Amino acid sequence: SPMHLFLFSMVVVVYTLAMAGNTAMVLLIWADARLHTPMYFLLSQLSFLDIFFTSVTVPKMIAGFLFGWTSISFVGCGAQMFFFMFLGAAECLLLALMAYDRYVAICNPLRYPSLMSHQTCLLMVAASWLGGSINASVQTALTLQFPYCGSRKIAHFFCEVPSLLRLACADTAAYEQVLFVTGVVVLLLPIAFITTSYALILAAVLGMHSVEGRQKALATCSSHLTVVNLFYGPLVYTYMLPASYHSPGQDDVVSIFYTVLTPMLNPVIYSLRNKEVTGAMKKVIGKCRVGRTA
Repeated sequence: SPMHLFLFSMVVVVYTLAMAGNTAMVLLIWADARLHTPMYFLLSQLSFLDIFFTSVTVPKMIAGFLFGWTSISFVGCGAQMFFFMFLGAAECLLLALMAYDRYVAICNPLRYPSLMSHQTCLLMVAASWLGGSINASVQTALTLQFPYCGSRKIAHFFCEVPSLLRLACADTAAYEQVLFVTGVVVLLLPIAFITTSYALILAAVLGMHSVEGRQKALATCSSHLTVVNLFYGPLVYTYMLPASYHSPGQDDVVSIFYTVLTPMLNPVIYSLRNKEVTGAMKKVIGKCRVGRTA
């Protein structure tokens, strides 16, 4: 049908742009020595996570559109859910740590090299991956231990905890409370950390005498805040609001934001107002043109 074709085309285009944009960001930061700083190292890790995060769900969705492969094995469903929860939680934690990086850079610039050493950055990334893996292991194990009888048709385009719990043939109230607690740890605590960091940053920026320094700080922070809102907002709706607030149709629309749209928009948001990234891109494009003319 025309609608089927339109949706398929949109998913393919957005996924392709997300993969291309994030891959380009990783390669650009790796190739340009001027971008070998803690902020851009963390940004490259965010792009790296986005590449895998969107690839957990979208290729299966595309295969479903093309070949009608709408079924998935129980093991496959569990694997998809694990990696989705793992990468999603890791990204939540990494975004919070990126706010700390901005706080140190703006509020404590003299100690920035020592506080944000390369070893510290590696530990921050490792902590986000470890936190994501623990979250995913707990959530996946608890979700799959329920009996699933009757209809096994998931009213969603991938295996996500809320959609699976609707099919469980047992009382899930206790587990939903556990899910809420993990949501507080993975979502609300990082949001509180980010909010506190940016409140301190705002106070420091308002005290700056240099207009140029103030504009540069606000441009960098606004990019990160935009990404935070796009990613955390839909996740809070999905995992923190009671089941009575949800419907399968609404969940499908909301999940599109954090599975496809946000990974596509992240490289664009971070590069639009960033002179260092745009400068590095122009440098690479210039080299390509020189290579062709030679």
